[in-house]
Amino acid sequence: MSTEKRPPLDRTRVADTALRLLNEVGLDGLTLRAIAKELDVKAPALYWHFKDKQALLDEMATQMYRRMLAGTALDPSDTWRERLLKANRGLRAALLGYRDGAKVYSGSRFTGLVHVEQMEDTLALFTAAGFTLAQAVRATSSSYYYTLGFVTEEQGVEPLPGERREGFDVTERARLMADFPLSAAAGAEMFQDFDQHYEEGLALLIAGIEQRYRPTGPSPSAPRE
Repeated sequence: MSTEKRPPLDRTRVADTALRLLNEVGLDGLTLRAIAKELDVKAPALYWHFKDKQALLDEMATQMYRRMLAGTALDPSDTWRERLLKANRGLRAALLGYRDGAKVYSGSRFTGLVHVEQMEDTLALFTAAGFTLAQAVRATSSSYYYTLGFVTEEQGVEPLPGERREGFDVTERARLMADFPLSAAAGAEMFQDFDQHYEEGLALLIAGIEQRYRPTGPSPSAPRE
């Protein structure tokens, strides 16, 4: 029997292990039994820390957010446009770092108040720019939903960057749809160049927010892209 002293089993260690395993097996293969095996413990030991898989996913999403914050510094000189660009680009990059990252994040609830400081700062920035609080919430949450949905679909095609899922051959798709030329040609727009596709969609969203709400604060400088 090994006498090597192992670190104590706690929520952080379980979540970190689950995030590492996620890239190997994906969300469907991420069972409590598989995580317990990776930790060299019995599955019931995990129930001391998480009542079910969703509770674990909540902690995983919280850990993902903490890691994202560590690599993203808020700039008090940001315009509202710049803040939306930075926050959403940062979120997309974080989600793409994990197989099924968007699925893990979607619908999860943070296990603490790790997000509140950034949320407060962003809402203050928006209201100072002339948005009402309700408009600030709609603008930030709509961009968040866009990013989350986009990455969910993106990872359905490329589970990890550079790894393309079988069945998304654009040339073969065009051949099968030869009688529908516009739909056939659309495949190249839908299932390739995700970076460009995402940026154009985000720009459209920001333009729509400004057109819809027309914030009354001082006119900010053009966003630094």
